[in-house]
Amino acid sequence: MGIVEKIKEIEEEMARTQKNKATEYHLGLLKAKLARYRAQLLEPASKSGPAGVGFDVQKSGDARVALIGFPSVGKSTLLSKCTHTASETAAYEFTTLTAIPGVIEYQGARIQLLDLPGIVEGASQGRGRGRQVVATAKTADLILIMLDATKSEEQRRLLEIELDAVGIRLNKRKPDVVFKRRTTGGITLNTTVKLTKTDEKTIRTILAGYKLHNCDVMIREDITTDEFIDVLIGTRKYIPCLYVYNKIDAISLELVDKLARTEHTVVISCEMDLNLDYLIEQIWESLELVKVYTKKRGARPDLSDPVCLRKGATIEDVCLGIHKSLVSNFRNGLVWGRSSKFSPHAQKVSLNHQLQDEDVVSIFTK
Repeated sequence: MGIVEKIKEIEEEMARTQKNKATEYHLGLLKAKLARYRAQLLEPASKSGPAGVGFDVQKSGDARVALIGFPSVGKSTLLSKCTHTASETAAYEFTTLTAIPGVIEYQGARIQLLDLPGIVEGASQGRGRGRQVVATAKTADLILIMLDATKSEEQRRLLEIELDAVGIRLNKRKPDVVFKRRTTGGITLNTTVKLTKTDEKTIRTILAGYKLHNCDVMIREDITTDEFIDVLIGTRKYIPCLYVYNKIDAISLELVDKLARTEHTVVISCEMDLNLDYLIEQIWESLELVKVYTKKRGARPDLSDPVCLRKGATIEDVCLGIHKSLVSNFRNGLVWGRSSKFSPHAQKVSLNHQLQDEDVVSIFTK
C-alpha cells in the first residue's frame, strides 16, 4: 500500500470515528500518523532517482509575497497591474505553468510578488505540480490567496485544506511549547496553564506514536492536539495571509460589503482597477517591515533609499544589510527617531539595539 492510499485510509477512519472523550486518544494517534505520512509524501526520505523539475525563483528584494489560487481567478492580471510584469493570461485554465516573479515598489521597499501556477484539488498529494507550488509558497513572507468573488466559499476552504496538509499554517503563530529530545530519563511533561483542548494522556500517547520515550516538554499555552503534533514535526511554516477576492464588479454591493468586513480580506477588481492601491497598502502592513535610513557623518540622511527590515530588527541587522564586515568592525552607532531615549536627539547604541520604523542610523567602525 502506497503513502497516498495510507493517507486516504486514515482520513476515512477519522471521518467514521465519533469525537468524544472515549475516542480522543485514538484520534490523536490517527492524527499523528496522518501528519507523519503527509511529511513523507512531501519530503521523501530517499534522495535517489531522477531529479524533479522545479520552478523556484531566487528570493530577491526586501520581502517575498506568494500569489496562490485556483486557475483562472486573475492572478496573472494582478501581477501585471501591480508590478508591470508581462504574464500570459487567458480565459482558460492552467495559463501559468511556471512561477513568474514581479516587483512591487512601495515606500522605498522592493517586494517580490511571485505568481505561482494555479492549484488544483489534491495538490498536497502532488497533483498539478502541487508539490513545487507549496514548496515555493513555504519560502514566502506573506501569502495572497486569490479567490473568485462570483464563486462559492468552497474554493477558499479547499485552498486552506491543501495548504494545511503541507504544513503551512495561515495567520497563526507558533505554539508556545518547548520540546527537547534526550537520550535517557524518560518523559518530563510540565504545563504552566490548564489544558482544555487536549490532556496529558493524549500527549503521551502521541509521543509514544512517534517513538519519543526520552524528552522534555514544557507547554505554556492552551494548545490543541494538532498544534502539539506540529511542534513535534518541527517543519511547519507560520505565514500571514490575505484573502483577495477578485471580480467584485460582477457581484452585488451587499456581498462586496460582507466580504470586505471579513478579517484578513481585501476585495478588488483587476479588470476595473478597483482597490488595487489599498491591496498594496495591506500587503505592506501584513509584512510588518520597518524602514531605516542611514546617515554619514556630517551629512543629511538619505530618505530616498531606506534599508527595509523585519519588525524587531537591530543595529546588527542594518550592518548585515549593508555589508557583513560592518559587524566585525563595529565600534558604536547613533540612532535618531522613536527608538532613541533622547528623541529627537541621538542616542549612542550597541549592535543589539532594537529599531523602530523611520529611525535614522549612523554606524561607526574601528
